[in-house]
Amino acid sequence: MFNAALRAVRPVVVHSTRRSTPSTAFRALSTTTPRFSGPAPPSLFGEGAKPGEIPSDEQQATGLERFQLLGEMQGVDSFDLEPLDSSRVGTLEDPIKVFSLDTSRIVGCTGSPAESHELHWFTVKKEKNRRCPECGSVYALDFQGVEHHDAHHH
Repeated sequence: MFNAALRAVRPVVVHSTRRSTPSTAFRALSTTTPRFSGPAPPSLFGEGAKPGEIPSDEQQATGLERFQLLGEMQGVDSFDLEPLDSSRVGTLEDPIKVFSLDTSRIVGCTGSPAESHELHWFTVKKEKNRRCPECGSVYALDFQGVEHHDAHHH
């Protein structure tokens, strides 16, 4: 990612060094100070261990693993790992809601009551409800994320 950022800025730098006057775009990029409206979010990169020491999980964890570890340290469940409601069969009028921060989520159905058929995996999307091919239970995505947050995915 750092190399991609350098490639994006390199033409501006090369072009500005050939001019007699410096580029205002490059100058604004290099002198603008970051402004925050509150405290910075916790870093998803650990500080690492000092030379000669073995790092702890907190020091070496990064990304989603660090997010989950910091949540556990504060007593917060970072990921919803509870099983879905299997006390009833979802219908088109009253589907079983699946919480998600993304526009799609993989769901496993074991039937109603639980374990009444083999596990079937399928993807539930925001635009369309999905029906289990074995028991007919209907699942709908309860999207709670940011709209167009995944626009960069191809």
